[in-house]
Amino acid sequence: MTKMSEELAGQVALVTGASRGIGAAIAHSLATRGAHVVITARTAGGLEELEDRIHAAGGSATIAPLDLTDGDSIARLASAMAERWQQLDMLVLNAAMLGTLTPVGAIDGKEFNRLLTLNVVAQQALIANFDPLLRRAAHGRLLALSSSVARAPRAYWGAYGASKAALEALVTSYGAEMRNISNVRTAILNPGATRTQMRARAYPGEDPQSIKDPETVGAFVAKLMIEGFDSTDFHELPKVMEEA
Repeated sequence: MTKMSEELAGQVALVTGASRGIGAAIAHSLATRGAHVVITARTAGGLEELEDRIHAAGGSATIAPLDLTDGDSIARLASAMAERWQQLDMLVLNAAMLGTLTPVGAIDGKEFNRLLTLNVVAQQALIANFDPLLRRAAHGRLLALSSSVARAPRAYWGAYGASKAALEALVTSYGAEMRNISNVRTAILNPGATRTQMRARAYPGEDPQSIKDPETVGAFVAKLMIEGFDSTDFHELPKVMEEA
């Protein structure tokens, strides 16, 4: 059983893409430090399993299965959360799709549209809809998960890299806009090589034991949230690291 602490007690966090991998690890880490976490993903199964683990560790969570690309789903979630809580202390933008790794000239238009809808359009909608709740928090924090290919484009990664570059631009602009008019602060995290299903798809020949596990990223994010950060902060984790 994970040891509970109270460093984030009384705070509310929303973590997207939380049914497995890095998202689940972040949500679990925040919950075991006292935060109430609202966890979202498309399917309920993984969320229910995570909720059980959080409760078993003494934490609290609310599951919200939804498809972020489904029109008004984000607005409905924001409205429901506003009715229950006065503020949102932490928003973690983790949900994303990898898409097919292929030359730019061979990108499938329909898949590219789906990828941009989730990785960019839905992220802007999350920021817009949860902005009022973030502003009501004493120290609202928004953290977006990115990738090395957002800043260092790589062959065959054009679609995913473009979406993450756009996400970074949105989050950094929002942080700059908030800096002088609110207590909301933003940061970007490139988690680096991590043992996830997405990583396995991208690097099928890689030994998963040669890279860090999602729990290490989760602990690092919890530490960031506890210590706070300034807008436009950028963090990048190595392939292998000591436990945060």
